[in-house]
Amino acid sequence: MATPGPSAAASPAVPAATTTPPALDDGWPVASAAAGGWNLPVLAQMEQALAADLAPSTTSVLIVRDGVLVYEHYLGDADRQTLHDTRSLTKSVTGLLVGAAIERKLITNAQAKVYDYFGDRQWQHPDPRKRDITLEDLLTMSSQLECNDDNEFSAGNEERMYVSADWTQFALDLPIRGYAPWMQRPAQSPHGRAFSYCTAGSFLLGAVLEKASGQRLQAFSAQVLEKPLGIDQAQWNVSSEGVGMGGGGTRYRSRDLAKFGQLLLAQGRWQGRQVIAANWIRAMTSVHAQARDDADYGYQLWHFLFPVRGVQRDTWAMSGNGGNYVFVVPEERLVVVLTRSAYNTRQMHQQSHRLLTDYVLKALPEGNQTR
Repeated sequence: MATPGPSAAASPAVPAATTTPPALDDGWPVASAAAGGWNLPVLAQMEQALAADLAPSTTSVLIVRDGVLVYEHYLGDADRQTLHDTRSLTKSVTGLLVGAAIERKLITNAQAKVYDYFGDRQWQHPDPRKRDITLEDLLTMSSQLECNDDNEFSAGNEERMYVSADWTQFALDLPIRGYAPWMQRPAQSPHGRAFSYCTAGSFLLGAVLEKASGQRLQAFSAQVLEKPLGIDQAQWNVSSEGVGMGGGGTRYRSRDLAKFGQLLLAQGRWQGRQVIAANWIRAMTSVHAQARDDADYGYQLWHFLFPVRGVQRDTWAMSGNGGNYVFVVPEERLVVVLTRSAYNTRQMHQQSHRLLTDYVLKALPEGNQTR
């Protein structure tokens, strides 16, 4: 089935493209996209494309510019109160929580040694290199544990962890990764780190946070992050042994997801309050590892380059299975939320990228308008 392209020729009457999001008691200033100079026909065509299944199972699209919510569209059975299963998007929230713990001196810094927090346990495959693994290694998906969610044969593949009785022990027991002659070693890799996508490592970050804070991960997050952002609903998963799942599956409302994006955009500030230290946000949004040929990685955040008016723009992304995204485009002062439930389907991420590049970015106001 053909999907409509992003031209300004047609302008179907689509309410979400032409109306102002309602002002609620949730901290979001609102305005109409029209008042901000957005290309309404392109936004309307995005809705047509969604109706034609360009990105199946999309449940919401929100756009924030200059800290103002200008577009809000829900699909299917979703509405403003829906708690979306964001899958690995949770990893970025965990990254924010590590910064909050460091600011409160619960953790010294990102160079803190991971295994030092688990002195009450013993683990398999003892190796001095395991003792040297730092929080930064886990934050950047480059710990050198043999853990690769993209390889079903990997010892640390997340599906193996989910069926284990003790996820913490599973992660601590992982062997150190080896390198065949044809594989690129860390010293030969861009930024000196060999990237390997590892949910078990993100889970360990959550386990460290529980050890350091003396709280359950959900309680710590509510105290230092969610409540300061005015987020009063969240559902966290826990492991088989009851440890908070820092690697995925937390459920949030779409407007609350946008707050995380705005926090990243505003150097850790929300409504005049410094919620997360600015230097930690800068560290999160710095490239630390090359993830793929077309993507880099910060601290539990993806980095892409997407075109805006013919110029490649740095774009940071909280990303999860199903095509879930919170995109942050700093030079455009832009936050875009896409929630989807197309879990484990082909092209789910590419479809979300096309929604951003073919519609939202092409609908941006001309001239990079300010407030």
